[in-house]
Amino acid sequence: MVEALLIDLFSLPANLQSNIPGLLHSTLETIEKCSSIPAPFVYVMCSQRQGSKRNGEQESLLPALRDFQSLKKRLEVVHALTTAAALYTIKQRLDEKDLSIIKIILPTIRKDLMKVYVDHLFTAVYQFEFEDLQVASDCKNLPIAEPQSEWQTLPTQDVVLIQSEIQMYLESLPSLKGELTILRSFLIPDDIFLHGFTTRTGGISYIPTLSSCNLFSSSKRRDPQVVVKENLRRLANAAGFNPETFHRVKIDHANAVYIMGKTEPDSYDGIVTNQKGVTIAAPGADCIPVLFADPVRKACGAAHSGWKGTLLGVSMATVNAMVSEYGCNVKDILVVLGPSVGPCCYKLPHESAKEFHRIDPKCVRLFDSPSPYIDIRRATR
Repeated sequence: MVEALLIDLFSLPANLQSNIPGLLHSTLETIEKCSSIPAPFVYVMCSQRQGSKRNGEQESLLPALRDFQSLKKRLEVVHALTTAAALYTIKQRLDEKDLSIIKIILPTIRKDLMKVYVDHLFTAVYQFEFEDLQVASDCKNLPIAEPQSEWQTLPTQDVVLIQSEIQMYLESLPSLKGELTILRSFLIPDDIFLHGFTTRTGGISYIPTLSSCNLFSSSKRRDPQVVVKENLRRLANAAGFNPETFHRVKIDHANAVYIMGKTEPDSYDGIVTNQKGVTIAAPGADCIPVLFADPVRKACGAAHSGWKGTLLGVSMATVNAMVSEYGCNVKDILVVLGPSVGPCCYKLPHESAKEFHRIDPKCVRLFDSPSPYIDIRRATR
């Protein structure tokens, strides 16, 4: 079932501009007649003229809206200066309600453009179908989302313009949950290495389950790559590195290590380099992000150490890679553990807890319980 409808009145052809209220009225009439109960949420996307007030533009549509009481609480008109701004605002509304199946009713001439916006601002979590605005009166297809048709290819210059518009809009958004913060360790010499750990603040990701400074995009998440890229740009500006030479581990929850400059594995949890001008990173949350720095050989490493990686020795594997590849001396390698889950709050099944107990009995609390508490920080140290 269609969960939301988006009516695109943003850039209507000249022959339809004069009758926006009438066009909206007839489209809403079709939706009200054909929708299942409860009706889907409806978002109307309109252009906001530079310097104009939204209330005045809203009032101009009131005659078209006031007859639709059944849609009243599920209908919102979104005015914005650009398509990117309007669509991103609607995306936030969809995410607030956890809606994923969307029909877009729009002029035929806008369809290929809209598909580019959708491709950049949304992920595979969402399902879209498109219907021509002129034939919105045909209600037999309204309740059920259909597979997307083949997307047409826009001229490259049009795609570049859309990408630029999206980027400019995202750059204009305020930081969420506070300013961008980078935690540093006194152990690693700043005159040789730039280093640090991000926190949950300072980015533009608004999904409640993610840090606002989310740096990972997935087809299974609602945060698109363009948002992650903007977060990375802000982080790079604050930390002083080039986002174009940023390399992040491809997590496998194991102990493989990528030697930068050699063939990159499909997945790995550690990465090492002695190259200048590159930035390497490993994610953390419950899992520990671990940084390694050898100021003598001027080599460094990063590892993602969850409970599986900790048991498999990903940190030791990263140290071994620095020793074997760059001639590092173990005594020279400085290791810093980043923020992670503490021993107060991390439970594992008893069988897995046994492995931590073998490392050090102090790594396990309530060992005889079905789900003991684990100290992965102590186990890694």
